[in-house]
Amino acid sequence: MRAQLERDFERFKRELPRDFPAHVRDAYRIDLAARYLGYPLPHPIGKGSGQLSLSQEQLETDRAAGLAFVVLKTVIAEDPEGIRSMGAWAIRETRMKVERRVSEAGREGWTVTWKGRGWDRSFEDYLALVRMAADVTRAGDLVAVPSVKYHLPHLDEPFRTAEYEHTTGLLALAWGGSTLSLEKDFSPTLAGDALADEQARILRWLREVPDQIRRSVNDGSVRLALKLMNARFDDAFQLEMLAAAASADALVVFNRLWDPVRGVAFGGHDLSERNCRVLRQARSEALPLPPLTGSGNVCSGRMILEYARLGCESVQLHTFFQLPLSEYPATEGSRSQRALHALVFDPKNGLIAGMLDLEASGVLGRQRGELRFLDLEVLA
Repeated sequence: MRAQLERDFERFKRELPRDFPAHVRDAYRIDLAARYLGYPLPHPIGKGSGQLSLSQEQLETDRAAGLAFVVLKTVIAEDPEGIRSMGAWAIRETRMKVERRVSEAGREGWTVTWKGRGWDRSFEDYLALVRMAADVTRAGDLVAVPSVKYHLPHLDEPFRTAEYEHTTGLLALAWGGSTLSLEKDFSPTLAGDALADEQARILRWLREVPDQIRRSVNDGSVRLALKLMNARFDDAFQLEMLAAAASADALVVFNRLWDPVRGVAFGGHDLSERNCRVLRQARSEALPLPPLTGSGNVCSGRMILEYARLGCESVQLHTFFQLPLSEYPATEGSRSQRALHALVFDPKNGLIAGMLDLEASGVLGRQRGELRFLDLEVLA
């Protein structure tokens, strides 16, 4: 299998098979099946919300590349008059800057910085993208779901229900007859805002926002993931956030860190080290949680496995799809294809190599002759 992996790694530098999970199952007897927000996936790798998921062309590229799922750029909720309480987040992005970042422990990684926040086009344009995403999802080629930032009140302030009802209702209509799938974004820029400087306020949002969203659809048929931020407090508060968000159907853990000096969010190894540390503590305390999706510095197959062993059924990433082309071992294909090639087939740090190592060390066993990715979440 190791020799086969070396050959596949070289062979697929030029073209990644569209159905590479089937090849992995046939060649290595490894089942990469995963889940996001209740959807069965052929493998665990998806794209997080951002500048790389705001057009039909990008969705088509990711479908052709073989990504498992995509979260659309975050739209800012509005009421029937078009008023947006979080309108400060609907600003045009500056050019994204991909740069190396050295962690506090001296490990070199990557981060992407930009000044900008949510969807800055019309809500009608966003609904057109949601209709296309729903069609793609129903076709079974790619799971693609919208992301929203809604009104978040102060402690002594009510929720603006008109904003929730108007936005969620139109998204549900655009999605079609089935249950609306949705990700609520608690973004890293929110973590840096004065709005999020009180712990009690944040915990209230996490407890009450899911019900606000569900009540915005007539029959309550919403499948909801909360993408949690890294708040400007200690690890113990991150655990409180997890517990407060337990009524969601899924959690994405955790968004990027906030740099108050530069006024930007950032990633790299500091991010993944904190995320994994908090998830490890949550598992040691047997904190009851909904299904998890990992996020933060997903730069190798081994990092995917680290998140998986901490309870994550899939991962979503953003930075790794934006590296200079020279950083990918693949020589052809879109950045999504090149990223998948490295994450899955790298013979040292890829997903296959990592799962074979876990088998060799006795951590992961075969079921009916197969290693299964989803078995990892119970192995902490």
